[in-house]
Amino acid sequence: MKETVSDLLQSALAALQSEGTLPADQTFTPQVGNTKDKSHGDYACNIALVASKAAGCAPRKLAEMLIEKLPESSAVEKVEIAGPGFMNFFMSTSSAFEIVNTILDEAGQFGRNNNGKGEKVQVEFVSANPTGPLHVGHGRGAAIGDCLCRLLEANGYNVTREFYYNDAGAQINNLALSVQARVKGLTPEDEGWPEAGYRGDYIADVAKAYLAGDTVTADDREVTASADPENRDAIQEFAVAYLRREQDLDLKAFGVQFDVYFLESALYQDGKVEAAVKRLQENGYTYEDGGAMWLKTTEFGDDKDRVMRKQDGGYTYFLPDVAYHLDKWERGFTTVINEQGADHHSTVTRVRAGLQALNTGIPQGWPDYVLHQMVMVTRSGQEMKISKRAGSYVTIRDLIDEVGRDATRFFLAARRVDSQLTFDIDLARSQTNENPVYYIQYAHARICSVLRKLAAEGVERGFNECVGDLSLLTLDEEKELANQLAKYPELIANSAAQREPHHLTHYLRELAGQFHTYYNAHKVLIEDTAVRDARVSLYLAVRQVIDNGLGLLSVSAPEEM
Repeated sequence: MKETVSDLLQSALAALQSEGTLPADQTFTPQVGNTKDKSHGDYACNIALVASKAAGCAPRKLAEMLIEKLPESSAVEKVEIAGPGFMNFFMSTSSAFEIVNTILDEAGQFGRNNNGKGEKVQVEFVSANPTGPLHVGHGRGAAIGDCLCRLLEANGYNVTREFYYNDAGAQINNLALSVQARVKGLTPEDEGWPEAGYRGDYIADVAKAYLAGDTVTADDREVTASADPENRDAIQEFAVAYLRREQDLDLKAFGVQFDVYFLESALYQDGKVEAAVKRLQENGYTYEDGGAMWLKTTEFGDDKDRVMRKQDGGYTYFLPDVAYHLDKWERGFTTVINEQGADHHSTVTRVRAGLQALNTGIPQGWPDYVLHQMVMVTRSGQEMKISKRAGSYVTIRDLIDEVGRDATRFFLAARRVDSQLTFDIDLARSQTNENPVYYIQYAHARICSVLRKLAAEGVERGFNECVGDLSLLTLDEEKELANQLAKYPELIANSAAQREPHHLTHYLRELAGQFHTYYNAHKVLIEDTAVRDARVSLYLAVRQVIDNGLGLLSVSAPEEM
């Protein structure tokens, strides 16, 4: 319906341009939005304020002329002018329910579009070091990243999901030392335990598997333990493979899969880090100082230059990141989105500066970043901080075991990425209206229950079967439900464009709330079969949109609860 209003306004603008009231050589694009107060109509537009200067008259006068030129339409009941010149459109009741037929016709495709036109997009998310189980922060990144991928696909983009393993550096060395200490019989309480060693029970599991000569299969390799307690390289290779497999199992339990697993070590093995350094040197953006090599990131907006190669010859973490992103660009990804924790904020400027210094045609501001804030897990009002298996943090598997995959995914995606999130285990487990995922799923199950009751009475209705005269839907609550349904396609487009999946969770919560209110106030299984059939059709449209929306969150839509 918003498109209908926009088309009507475009016709009116064209008419005023042909008369000379508005200049013919200018383009005027009406922005039509939903009203917050329904007493002001269904949609509002400020085009009269925007174009009044070009018309050489007051906005209200231009609004009056535009209304006069609006083509006749059964979709519009009336148009009012408010304030300095806003145009408020009141849509006819009958037109509001056209969306029901559209939804039931398009079914699972409703809300999808081809805005992306098949453009390749790479989304990197989770990218945890293979040094231990995935924590709840990784879980939030997984929920946000995977939902964002699904939203982009719903907008016609060709999405590649990528996981980057930091399998090189000090943390991997500490992992090897920790497993070796366990292999030799030490515990974290013993005096000889490595100072920066990992203390979780999972280290003992890795050590036990290593001594047993187990074989583990990671994404791209199979490693058999040598069981030699003195061979630290073999221990490291086995431990990394073991934990990569464990993380993969956690992600599968969470319903997340990746198309590409990329190893940091491959950047060194393939000479891509050295090639990036050489190019930066040749471009004149490096210098030596204090025995270290520096990159002139200040020339690209950074607040100070950054060390890229340390005095000991090792590279700082952002240099392989630059090489990695150059590799992404060379793979043909003109749009790259990195979903990471907010602790990566400082890397954004440095990586972008390094990419600009390469002079390879990478645009400024590339890649995009979506940075999420921390997660605090609570039970009975108290913060939970420790998982026995991990040793020092709550794992994503802990949450899945506690509240299930659906609630875990929904809760971790339910807030703005730049806001801190409190994961209330008691709320996520509750079967009450306060639990948003339960509340939404219950709306879906209620509608399916109505269909079962109809079937018991001998009336069979398919999920996508529109039966009945929708003009019989005359209640305000019914029109509000229809208007809420009509918002869904725009919401899907905006959520992807703005990289903000939480809008979808809020939308579904509001839709479920409107449905439950309507369900509780007005019976559907009534003797008037004509009204009954019309209401069931509206129910089915609500069910379909809930099903589509939950699918983009990878949350189930149960038919019984």
